[in-house]
Amino acid sequence: MIAQAIRLTARKSRALLGFRLPYRAQRYVFIYLVLAFPLFYFLGTRLLPILYAFNVSVREWDLLSPEKPYVGFDNFAALFGDEVFRKSIVNTLIYVGVGVPGQLAVGLAVALLIHRIRRFRGLFRTIYFIPYVTSAVAVSWVFRWILMRNGWLNQTLLSLGLEPQLFLQSHRQAIYLVILTIIWQSIGFQMLVFLTGLEGVPRMYYDAAAIDGAGSWRRFRHVTLPLLNPAIVFSVVIGAISYLQTFGQVLSMTNGEPLNSTRTIVLHVYALAFQRFQMGSAAAATVILFVMILALTLLQFKLVGRKVEY
Repeated sequence: MIAQAIRLTARKSRALLGFRLPYRAQRYVFIYLVLAFPLFYFLGTRLLPILYAFNVSVREWDLLSPEKPYVGFDNFAALFGDEVFRKSIVNTLIYVGVGVPGQLAVGLAVALLIHRIRRFRGLFRTIYFIPYVTSAVAVSWVFRWILMRNGWLNQTLLSLGLEPQLFLQSHRQAIYLVILTIIWQSIGFQMLVFLTGLEGVPRMYYDAAAIDGAGSWRRFRHVTLPLLNPAIVFSVVIGAISYLQTFGQVLSMTNGEPLNSTRTIVLHVYALAFQRFQMGSAAAATVILFVMILALTLLQFKLVGRKVEY
């Protein structure tokens, strides 16, 4: 089928160019033509909007007016002078710093348990993966209902004779409860990543470690963890990028409150763009987030390119 496509491309190229291309050149023409379509799609849906955002970030635009006067870096200066935006940066870093290690630890623990069982492994993988494919808004509303002041969890605490908690109404508890919700929903994805890594670890390494007298903890520390390094790096980077872009769960559970304690950069961008109609400032905040994600991606390349010593 590919050969037929190459021959068809060759006939079209002969009709256009007036001469016959060598077979090797025909193959390369076909390959470049096939790659051109996703490349143009990427340029149109990814690169051009990024460049447009950079352009809007140095202009003042209220979304309704056709005029976009150039203001230079005033939007960036105003953002860093805004206490709410600075708070959103700190909150976003808390999401990354607490959420990524938390979901890696829980995902790895679940993967290790499922890897050890022999029966119903597929059933357990499906059960743990269902929350990941469930709508983030639906999951957030369920957790919001559980954590309400008169919700199920507080009712349970009262029945046990304990004091009810503010939960999502507390500026100290709310952000960690949102992180807990995200961790719960992401267990399935992390579990699959680590299961794939565990199934690729040769059994002979564990047998050799057992012969040397290594216990379960030493086998996990000196065999499992080093061989899972690619999976850990992948999960850390994907998880960090996901937490940097946290939006749906925060909007559904707290809308950034109380006292902006759960507000993220993306939620701040949403408020600037579609509530205050300050598109220039919103684009500037997007550029700042882009730089943060780019720095994390470059860190990923450095970690992946580093040779792992076992």
